[in-house]
Amino acid sequence: MSRRKKCSASEKIVPMDNKYKLFLNNFELTAKQKEFLKIAFDEDTKIIFVSGPAGSSKTFISIYAALQLFNMNMERDIFYVRTIAESGEKNLGSLPGDVNEKFHPFMMPLMDKLTELMRPDQIKLMLEENIIQCAPINYLRGASWANKLVIADESQNFTKKELITLITRIGENSKYFICGDTMQSDINGKTGFEPLLNIFDDEEAKGHGIHTFRFSKEDIVRSEILKFIVDRLENNKIK
Repeated sequence: MSRRKKCSASEKIVPMDNKYKLFLNNFELTAKQKEFLKIAFDEDTKIIFVSGPAGSSKTFISIYAALQLFNMNMERDIFYVRTIAESGEKNLGSLPGDVNEKFHPFMMPLMDKLTELMRPDQIKLMLEENIIQCAPINYLRGASWANKLVIADESQNFTKKELITLITRIGENSKYFICGDTMQSDINGKTGFEPLLNIFDDEEAKGHGIHTFRFSKEDIVRSEILKFIVDRLENNKIK
């Protein structure tokens, strides 16, 4: 269960002439999360590589930032991207149904965070109007994105080629949140996340709007037991 402390949900009614305005639940944000949001809300920021262990709020704070940014400029859609490489034994083709049905299990982290942040009627509206969309990384070649708020989740499972494909799709008025945990790659050492994180981890990249942001085990908000587990794994160099 999440340890994020909810303050109060807004009871405002969405105006009929502004049906897409989002009224998000309020949370007590940590100093580190506020630091992240300051970078995210900067109009000069184009890409943020977000690194951190499980439970450190990488996905939550990135989705929260994207929803707030949508409220600031409703011309931008939200696009959630994941890989289907959860293990070496499964692939998208082996799952039943069409592409949307196959990808549905991989959308659950997004749906969990949306449920935590928003009213069900607003989630339903955003999905039905395709303001929030989802796709596997494997289906993005040839796309070019303008006016998009892109959240790439579990990016430690993207190969270097897939991650380069993703970041080279960026268009005007778009912003990327590329979230990954270097301790949890499932693709046998082929991850592109940590190499690209390191490539863009300098002041010149920041000057071009590309930032790296690292959460640590001290930022874990999910549970105290998870902090202990991550600490023990790090200290014993298990990756």
